[in-house]
Amino acid sequence: MRLRSPGLFFLLLSGLQADIQEKEVRAMVGSDVVLSCMSPEGSSFDLDDLFVYWQISETTAVTYFLPENKSLSHVDSRYRDRAWLSQAGMRQGDFSLHLSNITPHDEQKFNCLVFRKSLKLNQVLKEVIRLHVAANYSMPVVSTPSSPSQDEELTFTCTSTNGYPRPNVYWINKTDNSLLDKALQNDTMTLNERGLYDVVSILRIPQTPNVNVGCCIENVLLHQNLTVSSQTETSPGTKDKVTENPDNSPKEKNVAVFSVLAVLCVLAAVAVGWICKGKCSRGGYTGAWASRRELELTAPHGGVYSSQTPIASLGHSSGCCDSRVARWRGCVLTVL
Repeated sequence: MRLRSPGLFFLLLSGLQADIQEKEVRAMVGSDVVLSCMSPEGSSFDLDDLFVYWQISETTAVTYFLPENKSLSHVDSRYRDRAWLSQAGMRQGDFSLHLSNITPHDEQKFNCLVFRKSLKLNQVLKEVIRLHVAANYSMPVVSTPSSPSQDEELTFTCTSTNGYPRPNVYWINKTDNSLLDKALQNDTMTLNERGLYDVVSILRIPQTPNVNVGCCIENVLLHQNLTVSSQTETSPGTKDKVTENPDNSPKEKNVAVFSVLAVLCVLAAVAVGWICKGKCSRGGYTGAWASRRELELTAPHGGVYSSQTPIASLGHSSGCCDSRVARWRGCVLTVL
């Protein structure tokens, strides 16, 4: 009997299904995976003698191999160009399914069925593989209440996106690490355009001083817990203060910056003062030797000028242009 139509063969397979232990395989969204289906005999096979089917239900084909039918028109559109078999591998008894670009829709139970034409289409191999798909959730973001009045309840919102599968969401009392009552939270989980979950969890609790809670997103399949905490400090009669990272506040950082700038300004003022003092000292005091020169300045032709001699009488009205340099500081004349 020749079966040229895969659809007809799928109908015949409905009576051949038998219970078999499933294998578990995990894959990340966007990755490639190989679902193993190996002949235990380890012998070689003639491709013209084989009928190989991979399907996710009795009538939905992922891919298949028929020796006299090269068309894959019966493959489900979700797996076209993404699923394939290796002919070289099948000759060696390896009928594994190669599946690329995993999506959340691939979380299915896959059946591998191998028949031999020479054995009157007796089934020679069957494998059932459960594919689990996972994606990492983004780090949760917790928004805290802003300036609630004393008689209002506190509302915290936790968001996380692009994860798979559906997560568990917990709110934690960070004071003693106990779980808060689930009745206090309202969780909303929606599938986005990529088939991944976006999560929003709202926690409402009575207002108490120094509230410190944490939001935990648990991905059971990946054994992953993502936790972010926020702390609200309240003081009677003052504006509530909300902090997510209590290390160093911006106000404390500004005070430190201004302190450094003040020290630098003081140091600069001291340096300028020393420079000015040095210059004034050199111009105002020339020592005992210079004072003597001032009192006993020898004039031309052997005369001596006294400290009361007017500058004009020296006969040099050009000032600094002559070889003598005059500085008039309280009737003191210095000649270089």
